[in-house]
Amino acid sequence: MKTFKRGISVIFFALFSVLLTAQIPEQLVKVIVTPNKDNWLYKPGEKALFSVQVLFHYNPLKGVKAYYEVGPEKLEPTKKDSLVLDGKSFVIDGGTLKSPGFLRCIVTVNYEGKKYEGMATAGYDPEKIKQTVPRPADFNDFWNKAKSELSRIPLDARMTLVPERCTEKVNVYNVSIMNYGYSKIYGMLAIPRKEGKFPAVLFVPGAGVRGYVPDMELAEKGIITFVIGIHGIPVNLDPGVYQDLANGALREYYTFNLDNKDRYYYKRVYLGCVRANDFLVSLPQYDGSNLAVTGGSQGGALSIITAALDSRTKYLAALYPALCDVTGYLEGRAGGWPHLFLKNNASFHNYKEKLETIPYYDVVNFARELKIPGFYTWGFNDEVCPPTSMYAAYNLISSPKTLLLIHDTGHWAYPEQHSNLRSWLTEKLGIR
Repeated sequence: MKTFKRGISVIFFALFSVLLTAQIPEQLVKVIVTPNKDNWLYKPGEKALFSVQVLFHYNPLKGVKAYYEVGPEKLEPTKKDSLVLDGKSFVIDGGTLKSPGFLRCIVTVNYEGKKYEGMATAGYDPEKIKQTVPRPADFNDFWNKAKSELSRIPLDARMTLVPERCTEKVNVYNVSIMNYGYSKIYGMLAIPRKEGKFPAVLFVPGAGVRGYVPDMELAEKGIITFVIGIHGIPVNLDPGVYQDLANGALREYYTFNLDNKDRYYYKRVYLGCVRANDFLVSLPQYDGSNLAVTGGSQGGALSIITAALDSRTKYLAALYPALCDVTGYLEGRAGGWPHLFLKNNASFHNYKEKLETIPYYDVVNFARELKIPGFYTWGFNDEVCPPTSMYAAYNLISSPKTLLLIHDTGHWAYPEQHSNLRSWLTEKLGIR
């Protein structure tokens, strides 16, 4: 029975990994929305027109009503209407924006009891978007003090070989290390079995509660890979445990103690990423100089934050980072995940104490501190991490930066984006 459960867990995590990296699935009915400018970019005051095609079996759909709305991303639409499809494409006048930001057109069709949706998002001078989150005068002092407190806690690393995950080229270990507040960080480590010293990559997780497996492909190329969880629980439990925690004790963990900057949930998380680096650089197989961090969404945020907090990190690669400029909604524009101030959420979080905590944890204030090369990728159609929020952080980065912009992507990435990210990382780490 134990073997059977382990097999089910392996399959679950493999499938989940695929879901994390796959592109959006095809739809039976395709709603294709296209801006009238090839680069999807406009100047404030310039009108955006959106062309719409609705296809079934790649043929124009007729006799079905299409509903559309246009407005600044994540906010109430400024225009809503509908029409009956006649088999021809149609054009929606989206109007314009008067200042830097994003204008989104969403078209939906109900066909045979199922809803199909398409969208396109016009960018208005996104490179001029500025942050709304203030920078505390003691920002660096706050985090330097926290890192000093962390350094006094012993690493106490425990590594357990996982034979069923090992290969001829890679050894895999379950790992636990002591973290801030004498909590723990758990993760899975993959180390090349050949002789020598190797670069290392820390994989930081997206939002949620789940198990993890290390990146074996990079490990087989000669890179130490270490994937961590953030919740202080082992990363190799039965999937049902994570589901129970996500629906119970860890539900909306990103709001825990938000009214106290010294006790906010993410303080232990951010310091845990630094502690994970402590572990990686302690390994005798580490080459002593080449350390990178990567992740998507919450993991994209943690990649930026880790690189800003820990000068041992030499490279970062982030997909659609969350936790960027979360107060945007209070200034009448989109804010970053977890959308603390979107609509009804604001009634729970728009308080002085929480507003005083947020600047110490928002990505925009870590982005300012970056001094290393970074690779970034996202799209204009992201509804989880709005591009307005991501640009607010990205525009503050003064260190070398590469942005792979794939306009039509939402909170997902094409295989080519992942391939480019990994190629960039391996080249920087000296792996061919």
